[in-house]
Amino acid sequence: MKKILNLSLVSVAAFALLTGCTTSKELGTASTGAENNKYSKIDVEKVCNVSTNGISDVINTAKIYNVIAIEKNLEFRRLTVNNSGLIASVEEAIKTNAKQVNPKNFKGKTSKTKLETNFAAHRACKFAIRALQQAEEAKSSWRLAIPGDGYKY
Repeated sequence: MKKILNLSLVSVAAFALLTGCTTSKELGTASTGAENNKYSKIDVEKVCNVSTNGISDVINTAKIYNVIAIEKNLEFRRLTVNNSGLIASVEEAIKTNAKQVNPKNFKGKTSKTKLETNFAAHRACKFAIRALQQAEEAKSSWRLAIPGDGYKY
């Protein structure tokens, strides 16, 4: 009886291996269709270009995508400054016509980071969009980071 059970298990495993019923590299691609595709198709360099679009349009784009990123718990933090803090400091700089921004860090204190206003707007826009794009890319490429499961050293 034990031999019959072992033989049947081996034959089922061989059948599954030959027909491709095992897990594939595409295991993590449970995408929701149009929502995911709209983020990946955004050309960040064109959308976030301050010289062609203007600083107010770029910062408005950053605000739109950053709200979505915050809802999904994906907001970027770079050099102890959250992206929402960077957006707020750029908006304040636009009102006061300042050439540089000094955003507040996530603790509410002014950071050591000083950025030129146009660059800060460009950076805030890129961070807002790339947070959503990287979350989408991770759904299909996370298995590459598992040693022995497709990752080549």
